[in-house]
Amino acid sequence: MGMVRNALRSLLAEPRAPDPPRRVWRDWVLVAGLLTAVVLEGVLREDVVWRPVALVLAVATVCALLWRRTHPLAVVAAAFGALIVVNIGTLISGDATFGLYSMICVVLLPYSLVRWGSGREILIGLAFILVALVLGLISDFTGYGEAAAGSMFLLFPAAVGAAVRYWWSARVRELDQVRLREREQLARELHDTVAHHVSAIVIRAQAGRAVAATRPEAAVDALAIIEAEGTRTLAEMRTMVGVLRDDGTAALAPQPGVADLERLARSVGERPRVEVEVSGDLDDLGPAVGAAIYRIAQESITNAVRHARQATRIDVRLTSYDDSVRLTVRDDGEATSAPRNSFGYGLVGMTERATLLGGTFAAGPDADRGWSVDVVLPRTAVGR
Repeated sequence: MGMVRNALRSLLAEPRAPDPPRRVWRDWVLVAGLLTAVVLEGVLREDVVWRPVALVLAVATVCALLWRRTHPLAVVAAAFGALIVVNIGTLISGDATFGLYSMICVVLLPYSLVRWGSGREILIGLAFILVALVLGLISDFTGYGEAAAGSMFLLFPAAVGAAVRYWWSARVRELDQVRLREREQLARELHDTVAHHVSAIVIRAQAGRAVAATRPEAAVDALAIIEAEGTRTLAEMRTMVGVLRDDGTAALAPQPGVADLERLARSVGERPRVEVEVSGDLDDLGPAVGAAIYRIAQESITNAVRHARQATRIDVRLTSYDDSVRLTVRDDGEATSAPRNSFGYGLVGMTERATLLGGTFAAGPDADRGWSVDVVLPRTAVGR
């Protein structure tokens, strides 16, 4: 009973289908064809009982199909409610059942109800359908076999609608997950790019301000470096904006990789000094791995420059093995047990990059002095 109660509660709380229903040209073509069939059948058939009532009911049902996507419950309630009233009248009067063959179009309504209705609407609409089905079988009972076949014929479209709804919902969830991963990747790229370049700009501005009065030429050099860092920041920002705008221009810009580590080290300046050491064969390194190494090294260097007190040196070592690569970034700043960027997203982004590639990530204070970042990634990993 508990499982049934939970299932009913979940169904009642379920919203409408994720794709917005709308009236399409196929509905107009369908209604036009059915109206033609209703008129011809109503005029040409000679065995129609209660001809005026049958014609009005058939025309109203066919026209209601135009709203089966936008208002599935209202259409089901109107069509099957009318059938309920007619069946009750047939049972009371004892007359023969009436109706046009064109009324077979009501089999579209259970599909529409389950496909586009909300959970509560589905339950209410199915109640109308079942009541009309039972009364129809009682008023025109021709055997258990035909009753079972007729019931399956009417309810099978509802099962098809449930299957299509489930498939479409799964597809929408999959697309949402893809968009979420893309947003997370863009957030990491934006954080890593802006944090690194802006940190370099701030440090150079502070240095230029300190020596402006005594060494004007050093202040001019600092301004030149600030200009270069700002230019690189704008270039990378334009690349990411191109990805967001999806205009195809971003695909022409290559992702930074291992070959850019030396340029990354030079962009920091003379203090703290950044030393890069690369060993092993890195020629066949996957592009996703190379980009992750560059971004993790960039974020680690940025954190060291911004937060490592009294640091004079940052060592970046990249070692290649048979099936993996290892990146280690260490500084000689004052020992600390607090995270370098406890209020930011740097450590989160680096951890995500390593995890998405099937690697490992560790960061923390060294035993004697400074802070270290240690990352191991598979050589041939691809981004997910």
